Amino acid sequence: MADPVRVYVKLKGKVQLPPGAVVRVKDVAELVTNSPAETAIREQVLHVLKPGDGNRYVVDMIQIIETLQRAYPELFVHNIGAEQMIIEVQLPKKKISLLLVAFVWIVLFIGSGLAIMNFHTDVSMPEVHQRIYELVTGKKNPHPLIIQIPYSLGVGAGMILFFNHIFRKKFNEEPSPLELEMFLYEQNVDEYVLAHEAPGAKKK
Repeated sequence: MADPVRVYVKLKGKVQLPPGAVVRVKDVAELVTNSPAETAIREQVLHVLKPGDGNRYVVDMIQIIETLQRAYPELFVHNIGAEQMIIEVQLPKKKISLLLVAFVWIVLFIGSGLAIMNFHTDVSMPEVHQRIYELVTGKKNPHPLIIQIPYSLGVGAGMILFFNHIFRKKFNEEPSPLELEMFLYEQNVDEYVLAHEAPGAKKK
């Protein structure tokens, strides 16, 4: 008795495809099979991305099973891992407006400066510097610049080290706090899309 024809399918995490792309099995999943038609199985069409799909399209394992068994009724499909994955549609990038970038930069610069100044006012940082200067030198000085200037430079250097970036240059391979926050944000968005925009969720 011949061994049954099997295919083991493992969905990829997330892939990016252009609008209007033809989504094939090989684009969204890795598979292993003992079928002589392995190449044809990989080339099976699942979907064609349309404008109505938005910028994210959810592929469900059931969709792959239905497509493969429609073409190959004798095929036993086994799922390994996740049951859903996301296709991110790569929309054309808009031209960056230098005026908008300059406006956002100014707003962030002023906002961060005010935040730092308000924090220093709340903790009475000028008085702290004056007190430190008096303890070290034994003299009172309303403007201890020898402490305030290095402190100000240290605040800037600390922010650069904290975010692990100066313009496009990174100091090491570790992700910065901003990159981690962006990763967590994208992960939460993907989980929301899978929960609310998957084929099964839309039917409820």
